[in-house]
Amino acid sequence: MAHAVLKTKEEIHTMREGGKRLFYILQCLKELVVHGERSGAVLDEKAKELAKKYDGAPSFKGYKGYPANLCVSVNDEVVHGVPHDKVINEGDLLKLDFGFWYNGLCTDSAVTLPAGRCLKRDMKLIAVTEKALYAGINKAWERNQMGDIGYAIQSYVEGEGFSVVRELVGHGVGRDIHEPPQIPNYGSKKQGIALKKGMTLALEPMVNSGGSKVFFEEDGWTVKTVDGGHSAHFEHTIAITEGGPIILTKE
Repeated sequence: MAHAVLKTKEEIHTMREGGKRLFYILQCLKELVVHGERSGAVLDEKAKELAKKYDGAPSFKGYKGYPANLCVSVNDEVVHGVPHDKVINEGDLLKLDFGFWYNGLCTDSAVTLPAGRCLKRDMKLIAVTEKALYAGINKAWERNQMGDIGYAIQSYVEGEGFSVVRELVGHGVGRDIHEPPQIPNYGSKKQGIALKKGMTLALEPMVNSGGSKVFFEEDGWTVKTVDGGHSAHFEHTIAITEGGPIILTKE
């Protein structure tokens, strides 16, 4: 198993500065949606402009051939939706996922929001997924184990009547977009690798309203639910420190 890439205090400080900028970028994109923007292409171009404004660059564009700056996924699309030619309809459940290079280090964050008025069950799905992210973060203490994070996410989600995606996981992040270790959104307490000071991790619960199974669309990128149920996704980049987990992708 590949070892986690531990970061120095200086690197974590730089990632915090980059993460703050990423937070502002996603806030701007959310505001556009709230005020009626319904074009995936426009959101993608705006994400590129904002990355430049905040002295960084999008990290997804060109990564393993990904063709866009931003991931825009709707309804039964779980993650990695390509925004080009995508029209967002009123009432859609919208996921925005963006990676950001800043001073040579990468942070990663995602949000889910309604495009206008949304179904009540979708609003519950959004709330549960976001709370599941924080349940996982609260277990990201030095000397806990990876299974503690997964268990916290899975047990909360399933207790609310939803399911966690198992084929896709969180990951280390920082010097590269994806680093070890993998971070499943399910697991057992006191199982898996030990969490260590200096780890920088992208925690990202992907939660389905129905079953947990997913598949890849023909474009090779978009991941969708098998049963057509809606899905939500939240993500923060965090650092594990002596004093506990620090969220890097917030204001």
